[in-house]
Formats: sequence, C-alpha cells, structure tokens
Amino acid sequence: MEHLTVDISHIAAQYGREAIDQLRTEVLAARTHLLEGDAEGNDFLGWVNLPEEYDKAEYARMKADVARLGAKSRVFVVVGIGGSYLGARMVIEALQSEFASMVRGERPYVVYAGHTLSEDYYSQLLTLLDHEDYSVAVISKSGTTTEPAVAFRIVKAHLESKYGKAEAAQRIVAVTDARKGALHDIAAKEGYPSYVIPDNVGGRFSVLTPVGLLPIAMAGFDTDRLLQGARDMRTLCMADGAFDDNPALVYAAVRNFLYRKGIKVEMLVSCQPNLRYLAEWWKQLYGESEGKDHKGLLPHSLSITTDLHSMGQYVQDGERLMMETMVRVKNPGSRVPVPTDDQNLDGINYLASKSLTQINDCAAEGTIQAHLDGGVPVVEIAVDRIDEYNLGQMIYFFEFACGVSGYTLGVNPFNQPGVEAYKKNMFHLLGKPGF
Repeated sequence: MEHLTVDISHIAAQYGREAIDQLRTEVLAARTHLLEGDAEGNDFLGWVNLPEEYDKAEYARMKADVARLGAKSRVFVVVGIGGSYLGARMVIEALQSEFASMVRGERPYVVYAGHTLSEDYYSQLLTLLDHEDYSVAVISKSGTTTEPAVAFRIVKAHLESKYGKAEAAQRIVAVTDARKGALHDIAAKEGYPSYVIPDNVGGRFSVLTPVGLLPIAMAGFDTDRLLQGARDMRTLCMADGAFDDNPALVYAAVRNFLYRKGIKVEMLVSCQPNLRYLAEWWKQLYGESEGKDHKGLLPHSLSITTDLHSMGQYVQDGERLMMETMVRVKNPGSRVPVPTDDQNLDGINYLASKSLTQINDCAAEGTIQAHLDGGVPVVEIAVDRIDEYNLGQMIYFFEFACGVSGYTLGVNPFNQPGVEAYKKNMFHLLGKPGF
C-alpha cells in the first residue's frame, strides 16, 4: 500500500535545497520534544500513540451502539463544534456521495448541530427531525460550551417530545470527560451510553477517539481501516530513517522555511470537492495550534477549479504573501468521459474521450505552473485514493506535522488561550452571571 508523499521540488528549485535543509536540526529537535514529551503542552500528547493504544473494549462497545442506533435511525445528529465535529465531518463528507442527502442508503444520514447559533438553521433541522427517526451524539468535554449546549437542549427537548423520555435516553450517546463536567453529569443522571474523550487529547487532535470514530461508523464507513492508515503513518513518522523519507518532517520544515522568508498565508488546495472539509479540519488544526504569540501562517483554502474563477486572479497577481499546498489524488476511482458532439459548437471536441480525471489533472498541473510563474511557492501532497485508509494516513500526517511545526515555530501547539476572548464579550452582552 502506497503511503502519502510530500514533494517540495518546486520550492527547492526556487530557493535551493540547502537553504531548506538548514532547518533540519530545529525540526528534528521539535520531533524529539514531541516524542519525549519534554516541552510545553506535554500533557496533551495522547494523540501521538492513540492509533496503537485505543481502548479495544470501548471500541467494541461503540460498534455495538452503532449497530443498535443504526437499526432504528434514518438520521443521526452530531452535536458539537470545532474539534468535536470537524474531524468526523471531514471523513464522512470525503467518503459519502455528494448527493447522499437525496439517496436513502442502509446507514443513517449524518447531520450536524452545535456548530452554529443560527435560528433558521435549527428551525430547518427540527422540521427534518419531525419527519425522520433519529438518534443523537452529543460531543463536548465540558458540556457548557455555548453553541453545543444550546443545540443539545433544543434537540433533546424535541427527541423527548417525539419519543418520550425513556426512549429518548436510549437514542442519545454522550462523548465527554471520564469523570467531570456538565455533560458527564447529565449523561450519568439520564443513563446515556457514554464514551470518553481522553484527558490528554485536545479537541482538534481527537478525530481518532470516539469523537470522530462514532459518527464515522454511524455513517457506515470502516473505522478499522481508518485506524490502520493512521497506524501505518505513525510508524513512518516515528521511524529513525532518512529525513526525506518522513513526510511530516519535510512538510514542517518547508512551511517554517517559507514563513521565515516572509510568507504569511498557507492555502490548502485540492481538485476534489469532497475534500472541502479536509480543509476546514486542517484550518482549525493549524490555526489553533500555531496562531499565537503573534506568530503563525494563516490557514486558508481553495477548491479548484471552482475557486480559480473567483480567487484565481488574486492568487496569480495579488500581493505575494502566500504559499500553496496542493493535495493530489492519484487514483480518484471514477471515470466519466467527455462525449463527442458532431456539431462541436462549444469547441471542446478536442476533449472527447478524455476522462474528467485527465482534464482535472491537467487543470491541476496548469494551476501549479501558473502559480509558480506568478511567484507562489507550491508544495504537493499526494495520496493514492480517497478511502478510509488514506484518510487515516492524512489525519495522522497532518497532526504529527502540526506538532513538529508548532515547536519549530516556537509556540506551544497544544493550547488555545485566544479562543476565550470572544466568549467573555458574548457572555457579558447576554447577561451571564459573573460577566
């Protein structure tokens, strides 16, 4: 099985590989901090060994709950925000049909709550739930984060009104702290099946815990293969082999090199629209891990060719402050040829019999070359295909590289002190006691 690769040849050609290699010592030292747990944030390193150490008994219990709830649910509501839902949504949306909401499959269709405070959104959600059998996963370490707490109150009231309190309790699963917190206490009181968010795993690194695995399994995808991909990438990242054979170290080095060269924005780019939530998950992972002490690349994303018709002009000719990380999929799996038209009024018969994959690949190559010509440094990340195994690889790759990159940057990659600022202002405006 092929593993994920990182190609920095475009940047090496522009700047010289020797210049990038000057960061090797720092990057290897950052990797040592990560593996030995001797730097700031070392109490949140549980994700490093998680693919190997996941509790097998809890995993088996989770699968039993998935089977039980899946048998009586057409819709599965995931209540969470940030790391409590982005990882699961990333995997589910990468693997399911783009038109899954219109096609009734054997597994429940997953919808999301707790990630917004839009009244229109909840009105539409409740209308859907009026007409569908459903169950709920509420995911929160504390149970008091405003957005998911509000959403859970709304959904719980609807569930109890629809099914009665006793049956509703059988349709709710909590993923929360092992010993404390409002959600832990609610689950204990109401008798909800519960799963643990490990104390030493932060939210944005939690997709390979029940936070992500439970919704992904409910959607009908193979979490065994997801974990296997993560395990294999962990083995690669842990190996004491050549620097260039470790994609996480190469990626961490080149993005820190470009940052020191004055690059301020990193765009994650893909030609596959089903990877749009990979970008959303990645943006939280890197933005929350590195954006502190007035440091860090701003994570941004583009979907091509769609965004080339909106943001393409700026990327090509705007201020030179960005790098581009292109995620390439070597074997998308589907083939749709362009048909021949005898009249050829649109002038595209030259594309006839070519698959859209061929055309898309040429669009990606053309984009890379154009952006390189325009002075945008480009990194290429390649995976074999989009499936559970390769997504597991990508998850662990980006997590490990994030930890290494953050330590190389000189920040604690595992805290997020800045996220509390808006909450204090919001609580004051809403009249919360003590604010």
